[in-house]
Amino acid sequence: MKKHLPKIFSLALVMLAFVGTAAAQTGGAEAGGGHSLLKVTGALAVAIAAAFGALGDSRAIAAACEGTARNPGAGGRIFTMMILGLALIETLVLFTFLMAFLERG
Repeated sequence: MKKHLPKIFSLALVMLAFVGTAAAQTGGAEAGGGHSLLKVTGALAVAIAAAFGALGDSRAIAAACEGTARNPGAGGRIFTMMILGLALIETLVLFTFLMAFLERG
């Protein structure tokens, strides 16, 4: 079950993205109903991105700690690569937040 979990979350995220797009294209048929769904979709996307970003951060930090424990001489190089990896992971989370914020406007 654990190996299928990322696929399930990815599929749910894609489905929610399409629901948000469809709700935004209702025109004037609903009195603001589509916008509330769009806000929920954006908030859910940010929550999922933050959760998986935190999971990725924790795994990267654990691997860096393990690598430094095995080879203390390479600690500086491992630290540099870990910081670079953490910056890239957090960038994805910030991009998701930015996209959800821009969809509201």
